[in-house]
Amino acid sequence: MLDPRICPACGDRANAPLVESSTRVCEHCGHRWPFRRLPLFALTGPSGAGKSTVGPALARRLGARAVVLEQDVLWTAGLRDDVDGHPAFRATWLRMAAMIAQNGRPVVLCGTVVPPEFEALPERALFSDIHYLALVAEPAVLARRLRARPAWREWDEPRIAETLEFDAWLREHADTFRPPVRLFDTTNASLEAAVDHAAAWFRELATVDTVHESPDGCKQGACNC
Repeated sequence: MLDPRICPACGDRANAPLVESSTRVCEHCGHRWPFRRLPLFALTGPSGAGKSTVGPALARRLGARAVVLEQDVLWTAGLRDDVDGHPAFRATWLRMAAMIAQNGRPVVLCGTVVPPEFEALPERALFSDIHYLALVAEPAVLARRLRARPAWREWDEPRIAETLEFDAWLREHADTFRPPVRLFDTTNASLEAAVDHAAAWFRELATVDTVHESPDGCKQGACNC
């Protein structure tokens, strides 16, 4: 089973997955199986700060070291919940990222999120750490970028004002979260500078190399298994 909630022995589904070091444990039958508990990288920040621009360039920069994904593909596909913090949406992404991590590569997830929306979920146990880097920008620049977006994205003035409030709130509270959120201001930064910063953030905190040792001892990329 790739779904990290489901035991491959008895088929029980855990509401709160139990992970001990590099082992998933079924609380129902006691079965234990190898599990890669990699870090997750959340590239966050308000709309207009540059996530959708930096993400594709970051994917090219990191190559085989990480899988870079855009979280809004599930939001626009209809996976929405009206509960504060959108826990069903967030939990689905954590399970998805954990499944991808079993292939030996951590996920960089691009999309607006703050630590309390991930850290409180049962699926948080599937990761060794979650690291947060927020792209932010000055209010006038954010507003200008959002007003320039295509009409189908529906950026009216009330929605823009709400985004500016979030940007200010995130700047003020970034250091108070646990874990804290790092900030990078894209107001006057080039795309190359923003991608350089995000790539350096990933490389500083990543705990795997481009050749990954599997839980059974085989080094993927070094043999024909």
